[in-house]
Amino acid sequence: MRIENLPFHTTRWDDISPTEHSAEAGQAFWRTQMFGDVRVRMVEYTPGYISDHWCKKGHILLVLEGELITELEDGRMFTLTPGMSYQVADQAEAHRSRAPQGAKLFIVD
Repeated sequence: MRIENLPFHTTRWDDISPTEHSAEAGQAFWRTQMFGDVRVRMVEYTPGYISDHWCKKGHILLVLEGELITELEDGRMFTLTPGMSYQVADQAEAHRSRAPQGAKLFIVD
């Protein structure tokens, strides 16, 4: 990721309308800001959320609330709790997540 031509900016996330995104189970709500090619999101997964796809997009993800279980395509599993993050490059390792109790995330990609 290369962040260029981005002047200082603040975001009041509650002022951004959430958009709903598909899932195998549960719901995902994104509050999204675009800064050139950089997407910044506050994401909330409802309890029981299960992703409906393997993602190959690179992310920097921080868990703010709840618990996120992320599975890599090779079978490895990681459980992240508040204050934990993961980082993965584009096309590096396909991953999918679930949030049995729900989760709130901050994601940059």
